[in-house]
Amino acid sequence: MTRAWAAAWLLLGAVLAGCSSDKPKPTPLETFTPSISGRQLWSANIGGIDFALSVAARNGQFIAASSGGSVLALNAETGAELWRAQAGAPLTAGVGSDGRYSAVVTRDNEVVTFDGAKQLWKQRIPSRVVTAPLVAGERVFVMAVDRSVHAFDVLDGRRLWTFQRAGDALTLAQAGVLMAARNQLLAGQGGRLVALDPLRGTVVWDLPIGQPRGSNEVERLADLVGPAVRDGDRLCARSFQTAVGCVDLAKNTVLWSRNSAGAGAVGGNGERLFGADAVDRVSAWNASNGDLAWTNERLLHRDLSGAVVVGSSVVFGDLQGQLHFLSVADGKTQLRLPTDGKPVIGTPLLAGNTLLVATKGGGLYAFRVN
Repeated sequence: MTRAWAAAWLLLGAVLAGCSSDKPKPTPLETFTPSISGRQLWSANIGGIDFALSVAARNGQFIAASSGGSVLALNAETGAELWRAQAGAPLTAGVGSDGRYSAVVTRDNEVVTFDGAKQLWKQRIPSRVVTAPLVAGERVFVMAVDRSVHAFDVLDGRRLWTFQRAGDALTLAQAGVLMAARNQLLAGQGGRLVALDPLRGTVVWDLPIGQPRGSNEVERLADLVGPAVRDGDRLCARSFQTAVGCVDLAKNTVLWSRNSAGAGAVGGNGERLFGADAVDRVSAWNASNGDLAWTNERLLHRDLSGAVVVGSSVVFGDLQGQLHFLSVADGKTQLRLPTDGKPVIGTPLLAGNTLLVATKGGGLYAFRVN
């Protein structure tokens, strides 16, 4: 990491911290009559989590990681611990896994890869990482906050290629988009979604979701926020403080983009896309054309998490550990479930019929909605 770039990254953290110090008070929770039911299946604590939760759901298990360096697999139905490993140093991002191999990144910028609980290798990269690695196709892909992408052989850690292009001096220290689709590696590069050949690291196509705007570098930040949401060949994501939009992965075209000044990940299904903006106004857009379907202002200033769709509900966590289930049809509150009173971080994860959320204290909570 260069001194200039490190200073820029730290500047962003200071600016955002200053902006959050005088935020309005959270909107009091409304009273309502539940229209659906749900229950907690199990809970566990894996130690503090200081980064956006990124849990892999594979083969009936959740693979999670704590800030302290613990990596563990839990039975998705019961919460029983299946195995546990230790990276040997504090982590800066969540875990990526294909169900067998798992990878994390430490504060020393070391990529650590495991086969189950067995550590296979470590490799250092030059820049800090806040996006969980992607493990796919017997490779480990890592995207740093300077937007460089690194590919390693999953078995021996051999570096296969590195992709980097000139970018802005200031980048977002928040989990970005890194995923596989249609035999390509998709990576957020500023407000653009770039498809890379996973074998060579060369660009296949490049599409804009958000366009930077503003008079200074902070205002012009437009990095894609992960995770993105995919339904068939349609992939949708948020561009930080700028827009939400969808692209067609088969035709390599932008379907639509709409102005939306938010910072959290969007969620969706085949019909609608959902997200909260900078003041936590929840909006629903038609996934096919981006037309606004509804808005909900009853959760303003509650620091909402990323969104996930569960059946007839879109779910957000908040700063008090509450899970809010809103109707995908009209945005009305259907159900509210508590965790431990600490902020829900990252984006809730759905695996089969089990919904998993994490809180800043390291709590993992699994729910089933009827």
